[in-house]
Amino acid sequence: MKSLETLFLDLKDIKVIDNTIPYSKYIPFDLSVSNIALSQVDISNAKDFENYIENLLLKNNALVAFGGYNEIRGLYKRSTVFNNSNSEERNIHIGMDLWIKSGTAVLAALDGKVHSFQYNQNLGDYGPTIILEHQLENHTFYTLYGHLSLESIASLKVGDFFAKGQQLASLGNPTVNGDYSPHLHFQIIKNMDSNFGDYPGVCSKSKLDYYLENCPDPNLLLKILL
Repeated sequence: MKSLETLFLDLKDIKVIDNTIPYSKYIPFDLSVSNIALSQVDISNAKDFENYIENLLLKNNALVAFGGYNEIRGLYKRSTVFNNSNSEERNIHIGMDLWIKSGTAVLAALDGKVHSFQYNQNLGDYGPTIILEHQLENHTFYTLYGHLSLESIASLKVGDFFAKGQQLASLGNPTVNGDYSPHLHFQIIKNMDSNFGDYPGVCSKSKLDYYLENCPDPNLLLKILL
């Protein structure tokens, strides 16, 4: 049986935000601790961070900034969700972020049904979140869409079906999205365990191997960089 990752390589024309924006308008964005330029920006302030992203896009004649898979970040130090004295710090991002203005349409990556959804309200959390369940040959897997608008989950029901490319949601603003510059957190998950409406998008160093195996690189599906 082919692995899920191998099956992903054969899929084409998959987008998770506004289908009218070509990949030529995407630029990579480094949010890691090694990006010295970020030391000049208060990324813990959502408005300052949003201004930085907007200026970056304008400078590069782009509409979307993307990246973040397996990236060590300092952004999470502001929140006890990721950084507290009772557990190992979680600072390694295991999804892909796509940074673009609030209200942007979020699309279902593939045919799937709503597994769960939830408003994750903690500082630095996902805000409104939707998880879809998919079948591909003999594999069941999931995709997570975080930092959405509240309207996106207002009338949603578990089991609702969405076709590939159909609008699933829209992006939220900092008042609801965990206090971030607007963006989509997109993540692939093989095994959900007992999680419902939520799944870790950031992990600790000691658990990185497990999460990289359970959460493959989203670019295998999106193919933004080949």
